[in-house]
Amino acid sequence: MNEYVRRMLQIDCETVSAYIVERLREYMEESGLSGGVLGLSGGIDSSVVAVLLAKATPNFFLLLMPSSSTPARDMEDAMAVVKMVGGEAKHAVIPIDGYVDALSKAVETNDKKIIGNIKARVRMTLLYAFAQKLGYMVVGTGDKSELMLGYFTKYGDGGVDILPIGDLYKTQVRQLGACLGLPESIIRKPPSPALWEGQTAEGELGVDYETIDSVLYLRYEEMRPPQEVAEMLGVDISIINRVDAMVRKSQHKRLPPEIFRLSGRAIGSDWRYPRRYWNIR
Repeated sequence: MNEYVRRMLQIDCETVSAYIVERLREYMEESGLSGGVLGLSGGIDSSVVAVLLAKATPNFFLLLMPSSSTPARDMEDAMAVVKMVGGEAKHAVIPIDGYVDALSKAVETNDKKIIGNIKARVRMTLLYAFAQKLGYMVVGTGDKSELMLGYFTKYGDGGVDILPIGDLYKTQVRQLGACLGLPESIIRKPPSPALWEGQTAEGELGVDYETIDSVLYLRYEEMRPPQEVAEMLGVDISIINRVDAMVRKSQHKRLPPEIFRLSGRAIGSDWRYPRRYWNIR
């Protein structure tokens, strides 16, 4: 990572963690919900959020939802976090292959990406079912890098009530994980949603997260032009263009569904008139 970017993305872990914990408490109070449910994968993001949630409230529930593509190491790391936060009596392990197979069969598909998204949406359904049962909210684990790139499943892992680390880049989440005392195996593990065997985020994106975070910061926070960013980072301009394309094409994931506004329009006998005749501001 470029030294300038590394310095700019350095965080005060104690201040950041204290702020997130306090905001979690405030959000639960404001929403009238008494706790939080979180999907724990054993990766850095969900592990960091699990620790912060446990600091914020004793009313938390951790859901581990492995599939056939979940590495055994991920389950080991997830259970280590469960023990770390004292969640032995506040967690459940629910294998999801049966649900995924039934839905895949109904759709008549063997496409790994379709099935991967089904897995993410099955997990979302289980999280909300447990949240409703317990009177909790669903706490999301997406970070800023993933949100900006659109590297999440719409209405899957993107379907949550709150995103505590959504304004932290992946490299900053790793910093926070180290400060919170997470095992090194979790902090340095290659990020992966594990929606199919052998999947890694960096392998699928084609760029490592240090480079991704550098590009995102320089392009969208400092608003530097692509060529300047490429020169600063010493990378080919095609990498900058690739990251830009990911951000642009995934915009729909970060927005609520488009509502076709009709209120106050010329609706009635003249609804077939061309748009230019409508009283549209």
